[in-house]
Amino acid sequence: MKRVMILNGPNLNMLGIREPHIYGATTLAEVNASCEDAAARLGLKLAFHQSKGVLVDLIQSARQDADAIVINPAGLSFTSVSIMDAIKTFEGPVLEVHISNIHARDEYHRHSKISFVATGVICGLGPFGYIVALHAIANMK
Repeated sequence: MKRVMILNGPNLNMLGIREPHIYGATTLAEVNASCEDAAARLGLKLAFHQSKGVLVDLIQSARQDADAIVINPAGLSFTSVSIMDAIKTFEGPVLEVHISNIHARDEYHRHSKISFVATGVICGLGPFGYIVALHAIANMK
């Protein structure tokens, strides 16, 4: 059974409240529940986290605790060399997920540092992007 760690960056705990015109009305708890359902159907073991301060620690722990990572680094996507460097030490697939289409946003929100080290990037599909990522991981060899 593949082990998948889903990591969410800062402010994603405010989904459904913060800028619903960009991120929608779905809460992070609802995202977690839909990911749990999808993981069970796909035969994946899921660990779901949200943090602003320990993402690097969680990525490093994934070296022993996970076979794949799905990460929505949120605002840290555009600024965090530390997260990028931590991902470089992980040997499994890493899928970067964004709820909004970052390429259609303002200049500051278009260039993710994490994309340079991610296996793939999913953006603009709303919370369903997490489910797409789980399906992709389930089908990877």
